[in-house]
Amino acid sequence: MRHYFAKMKGGDTCHPRASFKQVMLAWAGGVLAIGTVAALADVSHVPLVLGSFGASCVLLFGFPDSPFSQPRNVIAGHFLASLTGLVFLTLLGAHWWSMALATGTAIALMLLTRTVHPPAGSNPVIVMLTAPAWQFLLTPTLLGAVALVIVALVFNNLPRGQAYPKYWV
Repeated sequence: MRHYFAKMKGGDTCHPRASFKQVMLAWAGGVLAIGTVAALADVSHVPLVLGSFGASCVLLFGFPDSPFSQPRNVIAGHFLASLTGLVFLTLLGAHWWSMALATGTAIALMLLTRTVHPPAGSNPVIVMLTAPAWQFLLTPTLLGAVALVIVALVFNNLPRGQAYPKYWV
């Protein structure tokens, strides 16, 4: 038992601090992406903003090289997770246990399809808490995720020496 708790003390040092340039680029990317999606939603009167998109911006602009930040992961991860939430909501209703099952299932599906996007793991929770209609899959989930990726494609390719995405499929 002592060995089990000993593993929890850690040992490695924290990862290096991001450079000032990296911080400012991540800040600007997040402002631009959420600003774009929110402005499009405001102008079109179509819901495009999802709470988990803020966390998506952390990955898209803070860690654009991460597998979790690639377009297939962002778009398909959000789509699969919201779809899973909607299926569980429809079949089982909104309960603590259906929320747990939907979240675990979304994680498993993202792993199986190689489309893991950690922020999307909150989508089944959002679905269970808000009980949206099936339209939620298109807006805000799919169109909002596509809009974030488009902003990331334009913005993340501006700096010299940086190429985004690393892969599509």
